[in-house]
Amino acid sequence: MLQKKIQKEFIESTGKEVSKCTVRRTLYEMGYHSRTALRKPHISEPNRKIRLSWAKERRFWSIDDWKKVVWSDESRFTLFQSDKKIHVWRLPKESHDVSCLVPTIKHGGGGVMMWGCFSWYGLGPLVRIDGRVNSERYILEILGYHVIPFLETFEEENGEYFFQQDNAPIHTSAMTRTFMEETEIIQLPWPGQSPDLNPIEHLWDELERRIRARTDNPKNLGELESFLQECWSQIQREVYQKLVESMNRRINAVIKARGYPTRY
Repeated sequence: MLQKKIQKEFIESTGKEVSKCTVRRTLYEMGYHSRTALRKPHISEPNRKIRLSWAKERRFWSIDDWKKVVWSDESRFTLFQSDKKIHVWRLPKESHDVSCLVPTIKHGGGGVMMWGCFSWYGLGPLVRIDGRVNSERYILEILGYHVIPFLETFEEENGEYFFQQDNAPIHTSAMTRTFMEETEIIQLPWPGQSPDLNPIEHLWDELERRIRARTDNPKNLGELESFLQECWSQIQREVYQKLVESMNRRINAVIKARGYPTRY
């Protein structure tokens, strides 16, 4: 506990006794309060520099440029949502300081894994992924069966596109790269550890809120998938278009944070 640690260090360094109440009152007077620590991915120093460079290269992109991007990602949804929180003492302005964040790491667990994509012009397919996915499965079940038809329709109706995906091993393997080159899928270069730059993350949040807002909670994983599909199809156009419109703000936030995590 921070108060106890400060109390101990003060006594050891000055030889004077001070109560925890005094420590707490002094922290309050200085503007510090106990807050829930935000969970953000740990960003390595090399990736911080890559994120900053990537953002600077696109700081002058217009909304028309961002409309060309097809965003994709995977997300796990569970029957029950964990709300375990960690508290830190910080100033109001320090909510996104690296020292006040709780790093998150993608991991497995119960529930269903869903893959999806979207663009300014519409929502793409939402696909359940069962079991371990290797490059071969990703190419066959996602890229071949879902992504290519979606991109072909996009190109016919809207012109040039850029397909975005993160740097997961199955996305960057030699097999996947070869397939994408042979099928001429045009990719958007992507910096690692950058969910705050991908607006689909907030679309997942929207989907999660809609599931939790239902009065009929899913009783099993099959029902959960059915609810996800239904809620996904009901997301209004203005919701995901506002997310695309946020890209310039996200870019500026990364530049301002010098590549570190942002509020997004």
